[in-house]
Amino acid sequence: MSLDAERLQVLKMVEQGQITPAEGARLLEALSRSVEEPAPAPRGDRRLRVRITDAVTGRTKVNIAIPLGLVSVGMRLGAQFAPEELGVDMVDLLRRIEDEGAHGQVADIYDEEGSERVEILVE
Repeated sequence: MSLDAERLQVLKMVEQGQITPAEGARLLEALSRSVEEPAPAPRGDRRLRVRITDAVTGRTKVNIAIPLGLVSVGMRLGAQFAPEELGVDMVDLLRRIEDEGAHGQVADIYDEEGSERVEILVE
């Protein structure tokens, strides 16, 4: 049933006296909230995007999206090579992505030495 049809059904129930206007208002509010909260993307469709830009010019150097299934293996291997001075806890980052269902930007790193900005996003 579409959202409009559900709203119309609630209004008809109020009109017919099956529910009170206050109950109808609560139902309509609940329907509105369900629309505002988008459903999370299915786990299989999620991707990790890595975007590296030149901090001086703003020019994009790398912009790649990788399926999350491949990311798990790659991050476990790459964690041993990640520079600690950037302050990135790769184990924590992977946990947030896999277990907590992180979405959007999960890391924003500025490398002053190389004048680069690295953004990691889950889409």
